[in-house]
Amino acid sequence: MAGKIYITRHGYDPQKGGYIKDPYLDGQPTMGACRPDIRKSLKLGDSIFVVSGGVPGFKQFVIGCFDIEKKITMQEAYKYFPEQRLHLREDGQKAGNVICDAEGHPNPLDDHNNFAGRLSDYIIGSHGIILRTDEEIAAGREQTMDILRSVFNKAGSKPFDILGRSAPRLNGKQVDKLKTWLESIKHGGA
Repeated sequence: MAGKIYITRHGYDPQKGGYIKDPYLDGQPTMGACRPDIRKSLKLGDSIFVVSGGVPGFKQFVIGCFDIEKKITMQEAYKYFPEQRLHLREDGQKAGNVICDAEGHPNPLDDHNNFAGRLSDYIIGSHGIILRTDEEIAAGREQTMDILRSVFNKAGSKPFDILGRSAPRLNGKQVDKLKTWLESIKHGGA
């Protein structure tokens, strides 16, 4: 068992910033539009941890994690996850992480580069541990830097100082430590 942890786009925060469309963390977790490097490098059973993007005046936090249950192609995702087809929400923000149309062509709303390189390894997740309530998120904001410093044995004042852009690989002990911490917040103990 291994994993990866990464920081999502600047400004993406489920409580204080923009809508996070990828990974999708409500209901069954999926990941398909962003970070093909992460999606390709991980195997079934591995875990993905997501940190909120920076929003001025608010601490970033580990939003949650999920395990990789299955990998499919983007065209299969188009068929199986119609609700995840890239679209605009009522507030004008993009939602969905399926970036192709029925014929496999790019969705015009997709603004990433390397379309062809992002068509494989659409991830279907399971066993999600997601901080959702105001209380859970507040605890996550307060404790994230302490847990990251502990897991990586590295100093820093913000997640980027510890994680950087490369999405560090996690070993089994690190995955377990982060999951145990998230579970403790979910159960009101951390």
